Amino acid sequence: MTSVHGAFRARVLQARLESCGIDARLSGSADGVYGLTVGDMARVDVYVPEEQLDDARYVLLAGEVDAALAAPSEWWDAGVEPRPRRRWPWVVSLALLAVAVLGPLFGLYVRNW
Repeated sequence: MTSVHGAFRARVLQARLESCGIDARLSGSADGVYGLTVGDMARVDVYVPEEQLDDARYVLLAGEVDAALAAPSEWWDAGVEPRPRRRWPWVVSLALLAVAVLGPLFGLYVRNW
């Protein structure tokens, strides 16, 4: 029916088809020995029975339409005021740095006094 790149995308497509009652089989690098694949090595073929092919194409089309109509991911926080940044980690870090640097210097000053 179609090919996708990556085992994760193939599994998601298979699960989507099976949730609609369509039998889907994967062939390719879905269960390969290589965990990280790129290019043609990552191609996974998705097969469905011929009598369910039209239904499977409809499911794929519906997924593409949903993806096209979805709001971009950078809109997730539109209209929300940015959170104020916390300063206490910087203050604590500077205090610890001051103690680490000035502590030994103070100890040398007290010994020589």
